[in-house]
Amino acid sequence: MTTRTSKTLAAALVLALGACAPTTRAPGPAIHTPQLTGEGFRTADGETLAVRDWGGQKGAPKAVVIALHGFNDYSNFFATPGAFLADHGIRSYAYDQRGFGASKQAGLWPGIKALVDDLKAFVRLIRARHPGVPLYLLGESMGGAVIMVAAPDNALDVGGLILSAPAVWGRATMPWYQRLSLWIGARIMPGVTLTGQGLKITPSDNIEMLLALGRDPLVIKATRVDAIFGLVNLMDAALEQAARQRGPTLILYGEKDEIIPRAPTRIMLERWPEAAREHQRVALYTNGYHMLLRDLKADAVWRDIAGWIENANSPLNSGADIDALARLVGKAP
Repeated sequence: MTTRTSKTLAAALVLALGACAPTTRAPGPAIHTPQLTGEGFRTADGETLAVRDWGGQKGAPKAVVIALHGFNDYSNFFATPGAFLADHGIRSYAYDQRGFGASKQAGLWPGIKALVDDLKAFVRLIRARHPGVPLYLLGESMGGAVIMVAAPDNALDVGGLILSAPAVWGRATMPWYQRLSLWIGARIMPGVTLTGQGLKITPSDNIEMLLALGRDPLVIKATRVDAIFGLVNLMDAALEQAARQRGPTLILYGEKDEIIPRAPTRIMLERWPEAAREHQRVALYTNGYHMLLRDLKADAVWRDIAGWIENANSPLNSGADIDALARLVGKAP
């Protein structure tokens, strides 16, 4: 086979693969106005997403938090932090994002627009339920990425954002072979599932909690390749939108995070608008892992969140914000 023929065949293969799009289960057409019902969050296209809330029996809240879970997780991730915040007069809501938890098409990637549109609709509903009460958005990992894409320039007009290890590991920080493998895999085997076993990654030091997640049928254990592709698209978008964040923001990151590397986190912080730095507080937890909200020492993180909501200008109770920005930006990954 000649060199010219080889190049022609390679080009044809690339074109053929490029014509194959990864699977996205986008929502159907809008058929009614989104609603909060006894069954959950009814979206515009008619899907009902499970909703959990904490603090509803403790009188009028001084603040409200909408919490978004991470990839392959669901709304129950906020059960313990939500109960803690309720004891501090803060009511919390979390819903199963489309494609996760108890949603009808769990395991299938719904697309960035669907995730963002659902969040915007849920914000409107919760704001209507609690008029005049300060509203905060909290996102863990993928949930943080959804919030960053949905709220550039403080578009949702909330009291502040709380981003716990936001998923910003976009292609800009991936080696070429990872990008190529993902591109090919999403086109020739989009439905193949991966478990991540053997990677020797520790998401948290709370082993009992991790074992419980392994037994929970609503936590996705085997991930479709096209869902991973969709997640990376979301992380690309979140990293790009870092330059457009404006409102008060609390960013939480664990020194021992093995899921979202330090390098993309550093790039996100470097892209943050200089004018918005006075409204930004960064916390770096020396013994923290990726799942900061559920680590063995997560209570320190909960107290920091409650304290920041109470007064965003005060130092954090844990001291994790001392020189945190300089340590993250100036340190090699």
